[in-house]
Amino acid sequence: MSAARHHIVIGSGVAGSQAAETLRSRDPGSRVTMITLSNLPFYNRYDLPRVFRGERDWRHFLVRPPAFYTEQRIGLRRACQVASVDVRRRVVTLAHNEVVPFDTLLVASGGHSHLPAELTDYRHLMHGFGSFEEAIAVARALPEGGHVLMLGGDMIGLDLARTLIATGYRVTLVAGEQTFWPHEVEGDQRVRLLDSLRGVGIEVIDCLACGGVAALEQGASGLAARRVRMRDGREVHGDVVMPFFGLVPSVEFMVRAGVDIERGLLVNKALRTTDERIYAAGDVCQIWSDEEHRYRFYYGWKNVRAMGELAARNMTGADEAFHSAQDEHLEIGQDGTIRSPFWEYQ
Repeated sequence: MSAARHHIVIGSGVAGSQAAETLRSRDPGSRVTMITLSNLPFYNRYDLPRVFRGERDWRHFLVRPPAFYTEQRIGLRRACQVASVDVRRRVVTLAHNEVVPFDTLLVASGGHSHLPAELTDYRHLMHGFGSFEEAIAVARALPEGGHVLMLGGDMIGLDLARTLIATGYRVTLVAGEQTFWPHEVEGDQRVRLLDSLRGVGIEVIDCLACGGVAALEQGASGLAARRVRMRDGREVHGDVVMPFFGLVPSVEFMVRAGVDIERGLLVNKALRTTDERIYAAGDVCQIWSDEEHRYRFYYGWKNVRAMGELAARNMTGADEAFHSAQDEHLEIGQDGTIRSPFWEYQ
């Protein structure tokens, strides 16, 4: 009797979790293992702004209760870091040197926040927002009605800014080239969009006019905790500084795996890498586009979820092509507020 096939999913976000559930339903006799850096089971990171509405219990953010993974026979390996993948031997090596064999592998490790090189020396003065723990840390650092200095302002950050304004906080956006990422905007549209942000109460400093950030500093005694100095000499003070400059695919552990990488893992329209046993889904992969004749990223909750579903189907015998499930147009509604399809999480 042959051994059960072992499907490994790296990553427990939207794509990875959807894939694990689909793998279990389509291949009930298999082993399914999900490996994640997160301390928590799958929770929707798009829900993290809720911590500023007073929701601080991690259990209320979980998409599935912990018992779900036991009931569905999905092996959940939390707080585990993948060190490398060996395609020839078909094994995943974890940072603590455990070696885990696989028959098929899905890389759904997502992305981590990008920080421009000129700001890396100031990392210790900034708060991230990529995990539940980071969100709680920001909420604890902000006094009631406190002031957030937001750098960059991608759509994840602007979604947070909406909640902060609505719950009585103050937000100053230092806007630059990554503002509105992953939407691509320029010229008059950018001016109108920044004006729309001002209209909902966000204070905007445009780096394209002020020359950008010169330095971040600890606030002096008796003043706000943080100070941002601009290249044109002006200063802005706040309680926390939060960078939102888009995402960088988390592919470090795949560099020596022998599959093709550009910025993300390169996959065909079936989400298969250059190795027939390895697939990728979500923010970590670039998918070939026949229409644009290039590999490109597809962002948004709907796209990421669809990729997880499709990859699992193809790992278990299907041969289907990915088609974007997400509109990519950024608009200003009749009420003057921004409407982004990347804010639709259902």
